[in-house]
Amino acid sequence: MYAEADRLLARLNVKHSAKTPLGELSLGEQQMVEIAKALSFESKVIIMDEPTDALTDTETESLFSVINELREQGCGIVYISHRLKEIFEICDDITVLRDGKFIGQRTVAETDEDTLIEMMVGRKLDEQYPRIDAVHGKTSLEVKNLSGPGVNNVSFTLDQGEILGVSGLMGAGRTELMKIIYGALKRQSGDVILNGKTINPDSPQEGLANGIAYISEDRKGDGLVLGLSVKENMSICALEQLSKGMQIQHGEEVIAVEDFIKLFNIKTPTRDQIIGNLSGGNQQKVAIAKGLMTKPKVLILDEPTRGVDVGAKKEIYQLINKFKADGMSIILVSSEMPEVLGMSDRILVMHEAYKR
Repeated sequence: MYAEADRLLARLNVKHSAKTPLGELSLGEQQMVEIAKALSFESKVIIMDEPTDALTDTETESLFSVINELREQGCGIVYISHRLKEIFEICDDITVLRDGKFIGQRTVAETDEDTLIEMMVGRKLDEQYPRIDAVHGKTSLEVKNLSGPGVNNVSFTLDQGEILGVSGLMGAGRTELMKIIYGALKRQSGDVILNGKTINPDSPQEGLANGIAYISEDRKGDGLVLGLSVKENMSICALEQLSKGMQIQHGEEVIAVEDFIKLFNIKTPTRDQIIGNLSGGNQQKVAIAKGLMTKPKVLILDEPTRGVDVGAKKEIYQLINKFKADGMSIILVSSEMPEVLGMSDRILVMHEAYKR
């Protein structure tokens, strides 16, 4: 059993034994294991729903190589993705759905990206990455020789009103670095300095208290409580700011939540809707709003547009630009190279837990 599993993992270039506990793998590596599981059934038709949303370009190439092999063997693939580049690279035919309705079907050869976006969104999008020029303020965050789980001796600075992109392959240490800065992973050495003061948070609570908000790459696992409402998810980290003494000021909470629902254009029947019933894009907007309700000095966005359609992506980018223009310091971690290049002012590259 293990031998066959190891063979499938090697086919996808996963450098782990089949005996490795899944909890020890990164989100992207877990995704590859799930794909390997699907391949093990030797099915005639395989439905892949956002298979690359946790993968970088290199891992995606490995997956596409396997998909091409399956196609040559006569296997049918239904490939669901918001990454348009992948649709044109790997698919033969395209079917577009919007709001639960069939919009149209085209062959890849007879359509282009602009036409596809218009079919998906219902209107034209002028620019996918609406980057604005940075007006740099003083340095807000300084990381000095930081080491911890999966991270070795990393140093960088971040200015007010700047977006610092963070790129790297799966397992390079990007998320681990962010979690150490935020206090979710234990710092082994080095310093985190915010506005000239060494803070070195030892817990997420300390990170939030010092003005650092982290939006997780895994919104369903770490970022949101799917059984709670939109309001409860959005305000859960800001209850201290919304309280007087031991009493939550519910009126202020409702006003703040409604303001963010309007600002983020979150499509929800009411603020009391269970968040698990919302689309992925609207869940992601709530996750970002949750971090912003704490009024952070530094906002860390880890894969903020994962599994989000092109229309919602544009809205998220415009919000990121708004907070950048207001002087907020933003770290953007992304596996999508066009996103990093299109939205960042500077780019930090991680490679095997080191900064380049």
